Amino acid sequence: MLLRPDKLAAQLAAPLKPLYVLFGDDPLLTTETGDALRAAARRQGFEERKVLVVSPSFKWEELFHAAGNLSLFGGRTLVDLRIPSGKPGRDGGEALQRYARELPAETMTLVTLPEMDWRARKAAWFTALVEAGIAIECNAPPLAQLPQWIAKRLAAQGQSAPPEALEFIALKVEGNLLAAHQEIQKLGLLYPPGMLTLQQVSAAVLNVARYDIDDLKAALGARDAARAARTLEGLKAEEAAPPLVLWVLANEARSRLNRAALLHAAKIDRIVKGVAQGDLWDEFLQLALRLSRA
Repeated sequence: MLLRPDKLAAQLAAPLKPLYVLFGDDPLLTTETGDALRAAARRQGFEERKVLVVSPSFKWEELFHAAGNLSLFGGRTLVDLRIPSGKPGRDGGEALQRYARELPAETMTLVTLPEMDWRARKAAWFTALVEAGIAIECNAPPLAQLPQWIAKRLAAQGQSAPPEALEFIALKVEGNLLAAHQEIQKLGLLYPPGMLTLQQVSAAVLNVARYDIDDLKAALGARDAARAARTLEGLKAEEAAPPLVLWVLANEARSRLNRAALLHAAKIDRIVKGVAQGDLWDEFLQLALRLSRA
């Protein structure tokens, strides 16, 4: 069973399942969801917690040993298994499949993983875990859904904001939910409960957005010139590799069979290689705007 973090509340109110699997690209959501599950486990009598972190030298017998030992406190046990690499290896994969088939009694197991791409999600061990328990995908919401996410967080601290203020915050914190969380908390400290104004929000919220190549792809695909320009500015500030930026722009030009854009990409390629003159990031911007308008 696959859930989003915002659907977890019903699970926490009921008796907990024997196995939960957390995975995703956002550290804030992963941390909050894991903390909520651990707190619920304590409330439901899982008095002892055993933390296992998988490293190259990890012995998978430790997992079965931790799950098989009775709690020192006479209660139930939470096995907190963390696989930072998301790659348990052959032995680990086999061990996880066996563990999923034979979930121990009086034990709740929490497996924490990083973001899993489509190939990793097809692995037999990952499939076995998801089928045996509850999987919770902790990915940051896309930009279009971010204002709603921010509104819920503000409501939790007794505040609200008009749509334009929510969109302002979203643009400033895009791709960085941890920073979004901090900015929302700051608004709670600066202003009393109630409706915030755009002026109050703009005076308090910093520009802490983070951008990556996928953001640029999304902006070009949506023909969103403003977002493409904003993303390029962010990539420049974060010193993104120019060949990677050019690869995204050139691929978009090829997919549209846009000859003028392809010629522009070829010109930028010469600038990247140092055999032609020009302002590299300005050329990136001009090509992105050309593709957004096309």
